[in-house]
Amino acid sequence: MTTQQKKKLARVIATWLVTGIMLSVFVLDIATIILANKYVDNLSIQQFTHNKSAEADRIHFLNTANSDCILVESNGKFFLVDSGEGNENPRRKTEYKGYRDEVIDYIKKVCGDRNGKVQLEFILVTHVHYDHAGNFVPIINDKDISIGKAYIKNYTDSDLTQTEINTWKNKEIYDSIINALEQNNIPIIHDIPDESLQFGDFSLKFLNTVTPEELKGTGDNANSIGVQLRKGAKSAFLAADFTKSSGLEEYYAESIGEVDLLKIGHHGYYGSSSAKFLGILKPKIAICTNYIGKIYPNVKWNLTMCAKVPILSTEHRNGIVAEFTDNEILIFENAM
Repeated sequence: MTTQQKKKLARVIATWLVTGIMLSVFVLDIATIILANKYVDNLSIQQFTHNKSAEADRIHFLNTANSDCILVESNGKFFLVDSGEGNENPRRKTEYKGYRDEVIDYIKKVCGDRNGKVQLEFILVTHVHYDHAGNFVPIINDKDISIGKAYIKNYTDSDLTQTEINTWKNKEIYDSIINALEQNNIPIIHDIPDESLQFGDFSLKFLNTVTPEELKGTGDNANSIGVQLRKGAKSAFLAADFTKSSGLEEYYAESIGEVDLLKIGHHGYYGSSSAKFLGILKPKIAICTNYIGKIYPNVKWNLTMCAKVPILSTEHRNGIVAEFTDNEILIFENAM
């Protein structure tokens, strides 16, 4: 066999191997989706009605496509975790849909008083990636929304990758949020408390308030602040962009412990929801702030095959509300 023939044979073999791998991934992805749908069928999911109740304890997962915006409600008080995708993402080179108006309209619908005025006890910027922090400036500047204080870590380039510094504009996003807060005289808390706090009926705890030294420089996902919430016997963990690849899953899994509801990290992208992490948390419900089709196959595999947990997509369900009683979590859809 000549050298040219050997090269041709090698290319044919490589093509068939790659095709086989891709076909296997596709088949497994379809299988996990079917299984995930079966798990979801076992849930009781109701249509959400926007009824104001001074006694409601809810977590609102807004439909902002593949971005995070989460509103927590308890005893008539509210706080906001991240703000969703804004309308001017510096990473986008073409026109795309942002969610500025939808987020502000939802906040006013749920939190507004009879005069349309909103009081948020605080906002939390989990980290300054645009898909988490892109809408904060218009929220902060809205004349009908008052904010008690803002939790946000100090920014430093040393925590980030060069790509984030050069093209993701994290510093510009951070500076714009800080400037808006200062102009509106909103207290800024950089030293975020790590002890348990009480928010209405929820016990609340922030995780990763100080990024471990060994994880610095791996990207802003490693700066993500997670939120633990508990009411009675039920608990939730809002994982921001906690991933195995950033080191946060392994670092904090034991501290988090078992939860009933998990907002999965990093929108279900690569590196999130490892089998080990899910094995420690043992969630009963997983909520993903993304399209179902964009969740990575290995993440769907870990959730369905390993953890055997139903996956609910905020995009597919057009917003999800989890209402906490002392003994159960009620799931509602079509909140938007």
